Amino acid sequence: MDELIKEMEKLKDMTNVFSMWDVALAMGLSFLLALVIAKTYKETHRGISYSQSYVQTVVLMTMVVSVIMLIIGSNLARAFSLVGALSIVRFRNAIKETRDVGFVFFAMAIGMACGTRFYGMAIFVTFIICGFILLMYKMNLFAKEIRERIVMIQVPEDFPYETSFDDVFKKHFSDASLISMETVKVGELIELIYSITMKRRFKPQECIKDIRKINDNHKVTLIEGQQQVDL
Repeated sequence: MDELIKEMEKLKDMTNVFSMWDVALAMGLSFLLALVIAKTYKETHRGISYSQSYVQTVVLMTMVVSVIMLIIGSNLARAFSLVGALSIVRFRNAIKETRDVGFVFFAMAIGMACGTRFYGMAIFVTFIICGFILLMYKMNLFAKEIRERIVMIQVPEDFPYETSFDDVFKKHFSDASLISMETVKVGELIELIYSITMKRRFKPQECIKDIRKINDNHKVTLIEGQQQVDL
């Protein structure tokens, strides 16, 4: 009987580590701060790889991490049990942008702060880091001018492409190298794919016009920004 009473007292002590108010406060604050993080991510995102589900996952993860930290508390046994339980989870979705990894760790840090009841730190860090992110976005820090492009030129099958475009390429490009060639239209034409580096005063319309004068007015395609877009 005495042993049963002791076990009940231990269970009571474990449940009294935090109250429902603590849970509600941690989850509510983590949710609000996660909304700030998500809004910052949305406003500063560039490119076409924006994912609504990813942003919602960041919000969800912030709240879940805060609850996990409440559960663990300072109990090492619970911490190791949780690590063992989560070790069976496999994450197979590749993150497309390295910047997204930073937001994942950002959300985890805020969730941990809320779960360990460092509410003031969580609020302060969220707004400071979001402020720096917005500052870098507005000032376009570390941006680099990309002048590399891809040019696709269609020519007749017996066209002497090795030297025919030399003058045009010297006029418009500082560097050009053939990276691929393939037949199109049942072998009637050959499509040449060049990796080029534009000169600073590059004019796309003039370049395409000059190339079409040489390749018998066949199709010419200039692909811009392929190094900046992650599909």
